[in-house]
Amino acid sequence: MKKFLAMLLTVAMLGGALAACGGNPAPANSPAGGGETASGNSETPSVETVDINIGYMPNYGGMWSMMTAAQKGFFEEEGLNVSFTEFQDGPTIIAAMENGSVNFGYIGQGAHKLCVQGNATIIALSHISNGDALIGGPGITTVEDLKGKTVAYSSGTSSEDILRNSLAAHGMTMDDITAMDMDAASVVTAMMSGGVDACATWSPNSLTILEGMSDTTKLADNMTFSDTSVSLASWIVTPKYLEENRDVAVRFVRALFKAMDYAADEHHDEVAQWCADKAKLDYDTMYNQRGDADWLTGKEVVDGVSDGTVKGYYELQQKNLLDGGSITEEDVCPVEDYVAFDLMTEAGNY
Repeated sequence: MKKFLAMLLTVAMLGGALAACGGNPAPANSPAGGGETASGNSETPSVETVDINIGYMPNYGGMWSMMTAAQKGFFEEEGLNVSFTEFQDGPTIIAAMENGSVNFGYIGQGAHKLCVQGNATIIALSHISNGDALIGGPGITTVEDLKGKTVAYSSGTSSEDILRNSLAAHGMTMDDITAMDMDAASVVTAMMSGGVDACATWSPNSLTILEGMSDTTKLADNMTFSDTSVSLASWIVTPKYLEENRDVAVRFVRALFKAMDYAADEHHDEVAQWCADKAKLDYDTMYNQRGDADWLTGKEVVDGVSDGTVKGYYELQQKNLLDGGSITEEDVCPVEDYVAFDLMTEAGNY
């Protein structure tokens, strides 16, 4: 495991068994039709080709494994004809999955609360993030300076998570600030126009603000809480889709794991270009996000499932969501209820 994984291992394994909750992991609904097809050299799949629609966010973390799987032909190898739909946050992706327009989706830290609550099942750990940030505007240099100030954030996302964690670490709550809930794009606009005093957001929005404004201060990021907290990004399905299409889900995760093996330690320049082209962003904006996470290989995820490390991460994450007020005691449950560890193990046979 990499250094960041090793640093978190001791804390993650303290997560402990957590009581009872809603929803068993199961494969999901029938795939959505058509769209853009994965390219690359691959063998003719020995299984029936299936159309799937993937919900993603237009940043490096949301696209790195997905675009690598498409460009290297790993989806095609698994008999998956993929189309992509862009979203700005995880809760919206889950809503689209629930109405059947999206089959598989990517989420950041904050949206995991909906998995704990039974709305979605986690089928793959993507990476450990360090792309979230709490940023103070002019005159705000500490978290304590936020008292009475207006802070923009996006509820139900990793933006809310980093904000709540930061306040709690300094004995504060959301009641100590004027919290302004808005979508991710509006957070950037409000901050850069001076409409709010501070904001909580994720990369590349955090980079845009920090580089585009003078007199800003990064008050906290995920590494601030690395000794007691973990920020995860995952791939998910609805329980219904997983129950009805388990084989498709295994094939999807297997393609992602192959892509992660290729992209995790090298090829960041190549992957950044694929992501920039897809998101219609400039190359430097995408490439500069390569430091936003610990990019895991598929093998590292499978090994982490085997030795309990990955389970420890999700247990610690659930504890953090509870401590931060994102979920309640009634939501608390064994992580096996919403994380398909057995599917990750099966997909790791390649």
